[in-house]
Amino acid sequence: MNRRIIPLIMCGGAGTRLWPASREVHPKQFLPLFGARSTFQDTILRVSDTALFERPVVITNNAYRFMVLEQLAEIGLEADVLLEPMRRDSGPAIAAGAAFAQARDNDAIVLALAADHVVRDTPAFLAACREGLAAAEAGHIVTFGVQPERAATEYGYINPGEVIAGKVRAVTKFVEKPDPATAAGYIKAGYFWNSGNFMFRAAVLLDEYRTVDADSVEAVGNAVAKAGTDLGFVKLDEAAFGSAKSISIDYAVMEKTVRAAVVPVACGWSDVGSWHAVWELSDKDSDGNAARGAAVFEDSRNCNVVTDRALVALEGVDDLVVVATQDAVLVSRQKDANGLKRLVAKLKTVAPQVTEDHIRVHRPWGSYQSVDNGDRHQVKRIIVKPGGRLSLQKHHHRSEHWIVVRGTAQVTVNELVKTVHENESIYIPIGAVHRLENPGKIQLELIEVQTGSYFGEDDIIRIEDDYRRT
Repeated sequence: MNRRIIPLIMCGGAGTRLWPASREVHPKQFLPLFGARSTFQDTILRVSDTALFERPVVITNNAYRFMVLEQLAEIGLEADVLLEPMRRDSGPAIAAGAAFAQARDNDAIVLALAADHVVRDTPAFLAACREGLAAAEAGHIVTFGVQPERAATEYGYINPGEVIAGKVRAVTKFVEKPDPATAAGYIKAGYFWNSGNFMFRAAVLLDEYRTVDADSVEAVGNAVAKAGTDLGFVKLDEAAFGSAKSISIDYAVMEKTVRAAVVPVACGWSDVGSWHAVWELSDKDSDGNAARGAAVFEDSRNCNVVTDRALVALEGVDDLVVVATQDAVLVSRQKDANGLKRLVAKLKTVAPQVTEDHIRVHRPWGSYQSVDNGDRHQVKRIIVKPGGRLSLQKHHHRSEHWIVVRGTAQVTVNELVKTVHENESIYIPIGAVHRLENPGKIQLELIEVQTGSYFGEDDIIRIEDDYRRT
């Protein structure tokens, strides 16, 4: 087998169904839900065999670009990273990835994968990729139909038709998420779960898309052709991409094309679309309780606890989800994913910040976390990666006091450049031009005490910035 597949990893979603752990600024695909690695990292590793796959393409957005690079670096892999100027759903995103792959190789075969799915049996998944490759080369748009483990109501289904070759079959129809009785009927009739992952020749996908929405395909093609580069990222042209219609790839192409095919796979797949799905995939005690973080259960069954720091103790309850972060606590019934969707929609109107921002905010140089704040002060814990440095900046409304608790800081304050060691501190007056960097080999950790009248991030006046945020 000479032709290799270009993985296209879809990595721009917000993932609010796993609130409060997943939020707009740090969504579920970047969270370590089941171990040390995120689902994005596991997805990339799954398609890292160079005998079968070429260099991957990741499509994400401006807000997540540095998280993508950081998580790639953690697993020692690289990718071409495309940046969407705005969200346009999976249709334009996959079309952009296909157009980019075709520019690399006119006969490119693309494997489009969601970054937030779990696959527990990688060999079975790779076998399905090999099974579907010939069909994709022959001009089919191949989807992966998961062998159902239960009558799930949270997935769409695929009705398979005649055999094309080997295990690959034509798609008779795609059906939407069913009620329980209909789902049971689908399973009895031999339907598959629709995983929402696809393999295709880039040219075929774009041709099929063009037959139903030529303007959007032209817009996406122009966005790729006019793309610029910035710090190694490929930035799709904003005006061109913005004129593409926002639509899912299912509605745009898959439900209309006559080229759809399905390869069946049993690979322990889940789209991790709810806390109940996380519980299903987690290790449990003899009473069915799962915990990530500190939890104690007494006379409780089939509960799921996820906690950052606080100990969670449950007594006399069944079938509950408790997720405790430093600024929000969720208590929910295990199986009511739609209820959580309604709750998050309500939170967006009454407390939008807890759906968007984490207490810990990631930056390309590291992260910061709010520890305490009041009318005239704010305290942050700041971590700077080795070699990382913040922008050269000043503030109009606050002064800052930095105390180093780990590592070594190099600090610029106006004309002064000073090295600050552990248990030492330095003061930055209001209006002083200053910069913080980590020249060492270990993480720099410091406590920042701000005093003043206003602490918003828009009081950061950047003069120079390694990440071009000026």
